[in-house]
Amino acid sequence: MGAVLLRFGLLAAIKVLSRLCYRFEVEWVGRPPAEPFADARIGVLLNHTSLFEPILSGVFPFAWLWAVARRGVMPGADSTLDRPVAGRLIKSLVPKAVSVTRARDRTWAEFLSHVGEEDVVLISPEGRMKRRDGLDKHGKPMTLRGGIVDVLERKREGTLLLVYSEGLHHVQAPGEGFPRLFKRVRARLEEVPIALYKAEMGHGTPEFRANVLADLERRRDRHCPWD
Repeated sequence: MGAVLLRFGLLAAIKVLSRLCYRFEVEWVGRPPAEPFADARIGVLLNHTSLFEPILSGVFPFAWLWAVARRGVMPGADSTLDRPVAGRLIKSLVPKAVSVTRARDRTWAEFLSHVGEEDVVLISPEGRMKRRDGLDKHGKPMTLRGGIVDVLERKREGTLLLVYSEGLHHVQAPGEGFPRLFKRVRARLEEVPIALYKAEMGHGTPEFRANVLADLERRRDRHCPWD
């Protein structure tokens, strides 16, 4: 319990500091659920742009941060989790932060072995950060990778919490140092029942993986931009 309290205290502190240092504008896609976040078992960040995205903890209620502190599972690129400061901070936010490579190798299988029905999975399915030109660091489009489908395969209940970020390049872009303070941070939220979503995407058919990736990319491209 002591470790849980420490993780929750850190998450709560980041939330409070984020609220003090940034102006949040948050809206729901469609009608919000009757009890937002209560059943969220997969948190999906779309439009991954910065290592400072823990700032987005300011969006979430303390009750959900408590659930993350107790049962959070998160894959992280080995190049990020191996960093002395950023990596240590990220690993201190959840009980299980699993280092993975860019390949679908044993490290990904190790991460999936930690995903249970009651766990809260946090994932950025693009798998890398978008640069200022809208592409990844290799100059390729920001498509989604199949890891999110593997996570969905391991979940039957709860909801899929989609977090559509405007992006944080104006706060801190990849390669920059200390983040800029007192900026506006905008996000849209959507919750979808996992069982319903899997059925709509054709779970159990050969098309399921492609359907999920295409659908999430469409949702990202529709809801992440702001006028």
